[in-house]
Amino acid sequence: MRQIAWRTLDWRTELRAYFQPPPDSRIGIILFEDGTEMNLVAWPPDRAFHGMLVELMAQTRPAVVTWDVILDASREGEGDDAMAAGITAARQLGMRVVTGSVTDVEPVEGPAVAGPTRPLTDIEGDIMQLHGNEHAILPFPQLRAVSTYGFVDAPRGRDGIIRELPLVVRVGGEVYPSLVLQTLMAYWRVPAEAVRVRLGEAIILPTADGEVRVPINDSGQYFINYRYDHDDVRPDFPTYSYADVLLRLNRRFVEGERDVPIPDFAGQILLIGQTVTGKADAGPTPRNAYSPLVLLHANALANILTGDYARRAPEGWIWSVMILLGYFCVWLAQRRPIRLLALASLLIVTAYTALVVWGWIAWSLWFPWVGPLLGFVALQLVVIGRRVWQEQKAKQQIQGMFGSYVSPQLVERMVNAGEPPRLGGQEVALTAYFSDIQGYSTFSEKLTPVRLVELLNEYLTVCTDIVQAEGGTLDKYIGDAVVAMFGAPLAQEDHAHRACVAALRVQHELGALRARWTAQGEAWPLTVRQMRTRIGLNTGRAIVGNMGSRTRFNYTMTGDEVNLAARMESGAKHWGAYTLCTEATRAACGQHGGDRVVFRPLGRIVVKGRSQSVPIHEVVGLREHTADSTHEALAHFAEGLERYYQRDWAGALACFQRSEALEPLRPGEAPGVTNNPSLVFQDLVRQAMAHPPPADWDGTYVMLDK
Repeated sequence: MRQIAWRTLDWRTELRAYFQPPPDSRIGIILFEDGTEMNLVAWPPDRAFHGMLVELMAQTRPAVVTWDVILDASREGEGDDAMAAGITAARQLGMRVVTGSVTDVEPVEGPAVAGPTRPLTDIEGDIMQLHGNEHAILPFPQLRAVSTYGFVDAPRGRDGIIRELPLVVRVGGEVYPSLVLQTLMAYWRVPAEAVRVRLGEAIILPTADGEVRVPINDSGQYFINYRYDHDDVRPDFPTYSYADVLLRLNRRFVEGERDVPIPDFAGQILLIGQTVTGKADAGPTPRNAYSPLVLLHANALANILTGDYARRAPEGWIWSVMILLGYFCVWLAQRRPIRLLALASLLIVTAYTALVVWGWIAWSLWFPWVGPLLGFVALQLVVIGRRVWQEQKAKQQIQGMFGSYVSPQLVERMVNAGEPPRLGGQEVALTAYFSDIQGYSTFSEKLTPVRLVELLNEYLTVCTDIVQAEGGTLDKYIGDAVVAMFGAPLAQEDHAHRACVAALRVQHELGALRARWTAQGEAWPLTVRQMRTRIGLNTGRAIVGNMGSRTRFNYTMTGDEVNLAARMESGAKHWGAYTLCTEATRAACGQHGGDRVVFRPLGRIVVKGRSQSVPIHEVVGLREHTADSTHEALAHFAEGLERYYQRDWAGALACFQRSEALEPLRPGEAPGVTNNPSLVFQDLVRQAMAHPPPADWDGTYVMLDK
């Protein structure tokens, strides 16, 4: 709901842009963009260019020049002294310079330089709630010796859009101003010791015209009343090209061409950012899918300079009024025709929508929109559509409950059955399906959240589509894991066969995904291009139904047989297999699928949490897709397993070595494969040769972990 609220506010913000006044003339933006990189110098330039720009701009008498750029010591020596000299010359003409820094988890080595930047000391509230870290990346030493710096930290929301800026940040145990706050302090000549911070209330800045109170929350964040963006249609901040400004100022003040027009920067706050393609400090904003992020700082500055703060309408009052109007319409429906109720409801919705939109446009007053309207409309729909709802109740119950779990064809069968399945805990025969990506944590660390979500969506879509196409029911996703059941909510005699076929189809389609990712080259790391999944299956009786709390529940399965299926998935890696099932699944699959599915027996195991052994099998493939060499490998493996149980270690080892040479998945040949059953049993044989098992050993392997 919160994300919907943000989106509707963004829509109002976009609409408001057609009605709002021009931006504050005290703010200007200079962008190092593609034209500068093409016609002047590539980003990042020698810092001597920055120093020249600052020194020349000082001739036009701006009040403050703020760099929304991290100019740290990682490129020490590339014009650092020249930039510091340019800033020193600019300060002599009365211009203040503010540069960017950012908090960091790692300490940054470098000389300690005493500069004009000071921590804030007059703080009320818990500073541990502030955004920040133990260390910071600071401007290079010469720069922080001649200019103040502020922090550009700007955490994104869940949708990737920055709507709140920290005006104060924590570095270790001290509190420092953000880039915006440091710019205001430079503009109004407010020293750090004069700034008062009241977390949850405001930041108070004493100025020549009186105190300025900037509202902040408990974590020191300021909600940006975002107005101005870049779209070349509506009013925007004056924006200049870095190269154009530098070259014009150079011609005017260095080469002496007095007729060259230059911008009038007198008394302004100038923000310098960069938007070079491929290196851009850009992203989504409340008004645009891709804009220079320096606009966030510019909008925040404009808000504070003009007192243009966003305010929230009291939600308690809004909800109370909407509830009263809703029950008024219910009362009306009992005494008047439904047509009159519909008209009254439409008028209320229209009037409230107008209030919500115009409140934001005219007064920057944020009314909750979606929640109150949804509640009101839902109440009216209940009254108006009660009879229709009753007639369609059974069909909607089934479709709403199972539409996201099973295929549309299965939903239709359930509807046509004439009665809903029994819910709330019913014991049924089913085949449980568990899958998990091999090495997921390894490559998830190498991907950005956006790329990881893109990868998971593609993978999970393939898995889910196949499960549902084979008549399975999606139980849940657990991160990258897929949990499904075959045989519920509608009984299926061949559920084991369907589950085995689905598992093999998933493995086949994952091969197609690997090929597609590999064709994209370095777009994906090697671990993704070699990604494999392990699947565990078990057949038995389990409890299925709606489980959870009284207010929130899921249609799911539980029971010992379900846990055993999960152990098959996690245990597959111990046996070098990618699809593992129990003897119960193999036997049930054979009853309805004949010998179409090829299995490989892997012996008997005792899983953690159980005392009895369970015969397990690898689901190798469909007979029509299994190569002759694979059948030969399975024959050698079966002979090796028999010799292994007979304690013929040398004979078993020879058989497993012959089967390993014919394995369809061999390390070094198949992408992502590090083991296979033949190699696993070779290791078991060698262990037995080195340490013979006791006389009562029957070949059972005891798993000590999950």
